[in-house]
Formats: sequence, structure tokens, C-alpha cells
Amino acid sequence: MRNSTKMIILSVIALVFCGLYLFHDLNGSFDYALPRRAIKVVAMVLTGVAIAYSTVIFQTITHNRILTPSIMGLDSLYLLLQTVVIFFLGSGHFTIVNRHVNFILSVSTMIVFALILYRFLFRRGSRPIYFLLLVGIIVGTFFQSISTFLQVLIDPNEFMRVQDKMFASFNNVSGELVWWALGIVILTFIVGWKSFNDLDVLSLGRDTAINLGVSYDRVVKMMLVISAVLISVSTALVGPITFFGLIVANLSYQFFKTYKHTILIAGASVMSIIALVGGQWVVERIFTFSTTLSVIINFIGGVYFIYLLLKESRST
Repeated sequence: MRNSTKMIILSVIALVFCGLYLFHDLNGSFDYALPRRAIKVVAMVLTGVAIAYSTVIFQTITHNRILTPSIMGLDSLYLLLQTVVIFFLGSGHFTIVNRHVNFILSVSTMIVFALILYRFLFRRGSRPIYFLLLVGIIVGTFFQSISTFLQVLIDPNEFMRVQDKMFASFNNVSGELVWWALGIVILTFIVGWKSFNDLDVLSLGRDTAINLGVSYDRVVKMMLVISAVLISVSTALVGPITFFGLIVANLSYQFFKTYKHTILIAGASVMSIIALVGGQWVVERIFTFSTTLSVIINFIGGVYFIYLLLKESRST
């Protein structure tokens, strides 16, 4: 089967799930329910595409298919920021109550942190990418430890607000924030579109890419910034989803079996839409909100992550 045929099939499935989520059991409530469902679908599509794109390019520049951009500590920084604000200022502070302020604060903090980290690590010339990953793991663990310490000391009532930030949720997404995030993601895609061919070459390795005329360090730095922006926007919009990018990226590799990033990213994006929209419909209609989509994704992702580790160990 050609990759174009596979893409058409996946796109049809994604459209079916979107239509099912939008119109199933609507009962004529077009003025009230339909606009709210549409905002949630747009948020899920936006989040899925951002996570899929950032994960594929991150795994390409690291040459490792079991890593995700969350290893840089951005998810931990987001949770730390929410915990610190609630711990010191309270859940009634405008930075928590006002979603627009919280979104801008979260996105700007994560992007500035990523830029400072990249600037510091690349200041003295070229450094191995695994050195950057090691620093990201250490910093992320540090942020997580501080968050856990503050959560132990925090008032139980305030902790409930912190707990709401720990898991991704599409039920209370603000419509205005969705359009803000959409603008940022589209701008990021425009910036990164011209580098898709460079990514195809980067997958061959650093030395080969340089010999073929690719400005390796420049492309890697730009892709790291793009990945950080996309993860920051998706995390600030709906919350952290740890293993989701790992699942859709590796499924795209196995399903399409190509080196072209235009196909891999598009395939991972469509798969993410199917998983998020279809999974949210199952959570709402079958499980009746007895669980959350992020819990299901993290469970499946954790099992899949173990499978990938075992597969890699057997291949070596």
C-alpha cells in the first residue's frame, strides 16, 4: 500500500472521529453544545499536531526514538510554576484565575528557560546533543523535586488546584486561548517548513549531513527552539501529556516506513488526532468521565515505552 493511500485512510478515520465527537447525541443543541464541542476538537487537533511535530523533529536530531521533548524538563517547569504561584500567592491570585495571564506566563517562562538553556550550553561552540539531554534530565528532576516538596507543605484545599494542573484536560479549554495557540503553532510551522529537507539529511547522522552541505548546528538549534515552543504551547493550553508523542511518533515510523519527514510528521499528526478525539469520546461516552484521557495515554504510553526498550535491547 502506498503512503499516500495510508494517509488518506488515516485522514478519513480522523474525520469520522471528529464528526462522531461533534454530532453524536447532540439532540438539537446546535447553539450551545456544538460550539463548545468544536472548541474542544480544535484544541485536541492543535495539541496533537504540536506534540507530534515536536516529537518527530526532536527524535531526529537526537537520533533516538525513545526520547521525547519532555526530557528537557519543560513539563516539570510548568508544574513547578503552577505549584509555586499557588503555594505563595494562593489559588485565588489573578495569575491562576485569569487563564489568559496564566497561559502567557507559562508559555513565556518555558520558552525563556529553553532559550537560556540552549544559549548556555551552546555558548562555547558545539557540544554533543547528549550533553544537552543530560542537563535537561537533571534540571527536570530538580524542578520535579521542588514541586513535590512544596506540594507536601501546601494546604490540602490549594493542593486540589495544583492537582488539576498535573494532568491534561480538554474539558475547560478557553476558546480565546485556542486561537492564540493556533496562531503560534501556525507561525512555528511556517518557520520550520523550509527545514523539512534538512531533517531528512540530518537523520543520516551529523558527519554525513555536514558533508552533504547542511548547516548542522544551525538546523539543530532551530529545531530545538521550535520543539520547545510547540511543547510549551501545548502544555500551557491543556496540561502535560508525558508519553503521547512517543506513541504517535513511533507508530508513524512503523506504519509509513519512510525517511521523508513531510510524511512522518503528517502521519504522526493524523494519528494523534485519532487518538485524542477518539479517546476523549470514549472517556466521555463510555467511561462517563470516570477517568481522564491523560491517564489512559500515560498508561498505554508507559507500556509501549517498556516494549520499545525491550525491542532495542534485543536488537543490540
